[in-house]
Amino acid sequence: MENSGSLEQALQEGNILRQLNALIVAHLRHHNLSQVASAVASATMTPLNVEASPNRLLELVAKGLAAENNGSLRGVSSSPTSYGSIVTPRTASIDFSVTHVKGSSKTLPKHESKQLSEHKSVVRCARFSSDGMFFATGGADTSIKLFEVPKVKQMLSGDTQARPLIRSFYDHAEPINDLDFHPRSTILVSSAKDNCIKFFDFSKTTAKRAFKVFQDTHNVRSVSFHPSGEFLLAGTDHAVPHLYDVNTYQCFLPSNFPDSGVNGAINQVRYSSTGSVYVTASKDGAIRLFDGVSSKCVRSISSAHGKAEVTSAVFTRDQRFVLSSGKDSTVKLWEIASGRMVKEYIGAKRLKLRSQAIFNDTEEFVVSIDEGNNEVVTWDARTAEKVAKWPSNHNGVPRWIEHSPVESVFVTCGTTDRSVRFWKESV
Repeated sequence: MENSGSLEQALQEGNILRQLNALIVAHLRHHNLSQVASAVASATMTPLNVEASPNRLLELVAKGLAAENNGSLRGVSSSPTSYGSIVTPRTASIDFSVTHVKGSSKTLPKHESKQLSEHKSVVRCARFSSDGMFFATGGADTSIKLFEVPKVKQMLSGDTQARPLIRSFYDHAEPINDLDFHPRSTILVSSAKDNCIKFFDFSKTTAKRAFKVFQDTHNVRSVSFHPSGEFLLAGTDHAVPHLYDVNTYQCFLPSNFPDSGVNGAINQVRYSSTGSVYVTASKDGAIRLFDGVSSKCVRSISSAHGKAEVTSAVFTRDQRFVLSSGKDSTVKLWEIASGRMVKEYIGAKRLKLRSQAIFNDTEEFVVSIDEGNNEVVTWDARTAEKVAKWPSNHNGVPRWIEHSPVESVFVTCGTTDRSVRFWKESV
């Protein structure tokens, strides 16, 4: 029996090793390191043309690091235990490089909205947790509100006892600019005009203030956690993105940032799904891509929206494309490898507000705000045809829109009416 167990263990270890070698070869090949891939394939007797997702190795490493570092922030509770679970996407990644014929657009189901709460001033931003269980909103009144999605649904189904607003935080001195959730621990991070980045542990019911603060030198416009949770990106009024080590407070700057001619503040920073690359959207009209390990700027798309500033930039799940929004009233999809625009979504006016364009959870649709008509507008992501437009139901144009990463729900944030509205498919 012992020999049988040892043999089984050896076979299992051999199988894992073969899978690892295959992933390494595929990773090298897909990142244009053909000579190195050939050498590794030869040395390990691995087929050079092995089939594997281009970023599968990076995805597994990111998940492993996240699991290893879960709860590594000192003094932070890891409960509730369900928080941070990895959710399998409802659909496979879409290849946007394939040409799609107009007229073949999908239909987006009708959505309805319900007002959940109000801030005392403009609601400036919102963010969902990666598992879709929570979302938070930040206001010009310096407050942060945290909502639990299952309780929102209970309230919408008629449960009068449900209380979806579960936390309120008050620790900034100026309006909130952006929010993000730690990928594994119950930590919400915020950035604001007071030059501060603050960390809140939302597992503690009585906590109103941050347990950790990063003091930056500029207005912090945007923040984004690395998928491991070990690093935090910050986009500020300074043109260079700041990268913080969450545990040591150390701040890093890109070593080869193209300073010449750069004078625009960063409106948004976002990591890709594996953290292998990150993107910035700037007031100078450029989209810049950085290597997630070296922080070197690897591509700059100047005048991405003509002379208008770029207000948002987010990755597709497969990290091959970036969706951007600008104050030229266009939304564009860019291929990272070539820097070329592959799709343009038009028909929604955006000239004043620093709003964003986003994908829905399946990446089949692009969603944004039309300032001119005070509407929520949706395009088929593949054909770029406008397929839906609904009244925002806000008194005044919403400043922000944010979609759940796991299901067909989203939130909009009001300006004049200062309200938070939750959208879901109509029954």
